[in-house]
Amino acid sequence: MSSNRRILPGFRLSLGVAITYLSVMLVVPLVVCLMEVSKLTPAQFLNAVWTERTRSAYYVTLTTSFYAAVIDVVLGLLLAWVLVRYEFPFKRFFDSLVDLPFALPTAVAGLVYSSLYVANGWYGRILVPMGIKVDNTNLGIVVVLVFIGLPFVVRTLQPVLESMDADVEEAAASMGANRSQIFWRVLLPPLAPAMWTGFSLTFARALGEFGSVIFIAANKQYESEIVPVLIVSRIDEPALTEATAVAMVMLLMSFCLLMAINYLEWRSARYAH
Repeated sequence: MSSNRRILPGFRLSLGVAITYLSVMLVVPLVVCLMEVSKLTPAQFLNAVWTERTRSAYYVTLTTSFYAAVIDVVLGLLLAWVLVRYEFPFKRFFDSLVDLPFALPTAVAGLVYSSLYVANGWYGRILVPMGIKVDNTNLGIVVVLVFIGLPFVVRTLQPVLESMDADVEEAAASMGANRSQIFWRVLLPPLAPAMWTGFSLTFARALGEFGSVIFIAANKQYESEIVPVLIVSRIDEPALTEATAVAMVMLLMSFCLLMAINYLEWRSARYAH
């Protein structure tokens, strides 16, 4: 059999389309960003990405994204567990609702959450008298980021839970293990790589979120301004080169997260094998 017969039909065409897509949609924009940033000297680049305002924006973005990712891991694990292990009416309906943040425009999500948590909103009427203010606060940023990122955790954990045999848990219980021991020693080890993957995906998604945050956050400099809002404001000044420099820092963060996600997926696949 010749070597050409071992190649799947359409290999050259599909490879050409894939390379063209990667070049046009990914490589070229990155090169343009690098060319724009190269206009700055090292000192100018440092002054653009490490001012008091940018440090504050980095802090708000990273902390709110981290808190949202942690909450999503906890809620996503509980939700995935219920959807996989239990049967109840309208299960498919509730399962489909998990993907709602994927289809819903983020600006709509931010607008809806903002209207819910204002002082006269459905939730605000209850929370504000208790001293809990969500609208125009960093807490509001965390709330909308939790909503946006939850599907990433649920959809990452569901296949792992479906592949786990419930007989293992029953065997551990028959040997005298309590519920806490079953969770920490039997369930958590195979779930840990998928949980880390879901955390990384949610965290990476939250870093670049813009549409939903601008509606519920105060967007005040040095207080609640996130990096995407900072970039937009720098473009409006106009300071395109400085905005691109800040964007490159966020791009580097996202690239590191991408490498971490790939590593965790590799570990998860290796564990499953």
